[in-house]
Amino acid sequence: MATPRISHVSFPATRMRRMRRTKALRDLVRETELSPHHLVQPLFVVAGEGVREEVTSMPGVERLSISEVVAEATELQTAGIEAVTLFGIPSGKDEAGSGAYDPEGVVQLATRALKETHPDLVVIADVCLCEYTSHGHCGIVRDGDVDNDLTLELLAKTAISLADAGVDAVAPSDMMDGRVGAIRAQLDEEGHANVPIVAYSAKYASAFYGPFREAAESTPEFGDRRGYQMDPANVLEGVREAELDLAEGADVLMVKPATPYLDVIRRVKEATGAPVAAFHVSGEYAMLKAAAENGWIDEERAVLETLTAIRRAGADLVFTYYAKDAAAWL
Repeated sequence: MATPRISHVSFPATRMRRMRRTKALRDLVRETELSPHHLVQPLFVVAGEGVREEVTSMPGVERLSISEVVAEATELQTAGIEAVTLFGIPSGKDEAGSGAYDPEGVVQLATRALKETHPDLVVIADVCLCEYTSHGHCGIVRDGDVDNDLTLELLAKTAISLADAGVDAVAPSDMMDGRVGAIRAQLDEEGHANVPIVAYSAKYASAFYGPFREAAESTPEFGDRRGYQMDPANVLEGVREAELDLAEGADVLMVKPATPYLDVIRRVKEATGAPVAAFHVSGEYAMLKAAAENGWIDEERAVLETLTAIRRAGADLVFTYYAKDAAAWL
């Protein structure tokens, strides 16, 4: 019997496709996990009873009164979503944004209702004044500009009001300098040392916020927010902002928007090692919706690919209007 010939291994000895042949093999070596517990669903809260108002630029997103927020929370938890973030639209606005820190404000009332009916749901409340001010800016305006230090007092007051209402975390999104430190000091002083801060650390002056401003009725009455939100051209500045917020007591660092700033997410994660959030914002959502409704993309595949990319860049949690849908698809 002839002796079998032993040949030298020829190229390619390593075939990367071997582990891609079946779903089971692909799952075994998947590097990035996307699951419902990584997702946070934003909700818009309005005054009234039984209110569900469609946001025309965000198909599938509605402004909800408190009873409807509670009903929506039931569906979210059934889908596997463990966290929501609340944005309030008050019945009236003023120059000081007093609805933001009103103990009977819409977000405060919604928080109490949610914690009573869904105690295990994580409720994260936005801390900003733009939804509540008559001029649409994120703080107190003096001589045509937002006064940073006067605004800090009201942001801290807002955080305390929300913590008193029972939120699980506060999320300052205003981009005032020093606001994390001011909020942390006030929370600690008033018995809320265990309430974490999810800081909007690298929040860019983006073109992707338009649909949100329609939903929250928060378009600035004059000027824009480039004087306090970040220049989209800068990444090192975003890292510095995140490091400053971490030093002031932030527990989670957020980059916003998400997909145009995947490099910033990665840099912040590598520089700090802290928990990082990314906000897949209204304009990103609206683009995917529009393309899907025109039949140009497969919505489910495109959304899950997008959210996986955000996770792959380094985000530990993703705020997205697609949370409920994505949970169902997953």
